[in-house]
Amino acid sequence: MISLRNKRGRFLIGLAFIILILFPSPFFSSAFSTAEVKAEIEQVLNRQKEAWNRGDLEGFMAYYWNSEDLTFQSGANRLRGWKALMERYQKSYSGEKMGQLDFTDVEVFLLGSDYAYVLGRWKLQVQQETKEGLFTLIWRRLPEGWRIIHDHTS
Repeated sequence: MISLRNKRGRFLIGLAFIILILFPSPFFSSAFSTAEVKAEIEQVLNRQKEAWNRGDLEGFMAYYWNSEDLTFQSGANRLRGWKALMERYQKSYSGEKMGQLDFTDVEVFLLGSDYAYVLGRWKLQVQQETKEGLFTLIWRRLPEGWRIIHDHTS
């Protein structure tokens, strides 16, 4: 039995403490990086919302993966490709029609070191009309930063 009263016990407990300090568990380091990644993605979502609210559609779209493999689903519609999504937004929203966007109840879940999915609610106030719904976003860490690779909005 290890006891603090004998030399051997104190030595083993001290050694265990030193090992924990010098070689932290992957659990602790991944917990730290998880919080860091969640904060990064939440910051990107905030920048995206700010771009929308100042009428900057290109700034809003900058956080979508600029690829033909980007996917977007809403209602019964499915789009593929950044250009197709940009055209959809340009057709549906421009100038005053963009309104004020807000995201709430945002939850970020990691799917490894370079992927995450995000759940949340969106609310769009355009003049006297309010639209709202839910979203699920799949994010991927790319060389240029975190980007949305799939958006399912209802």
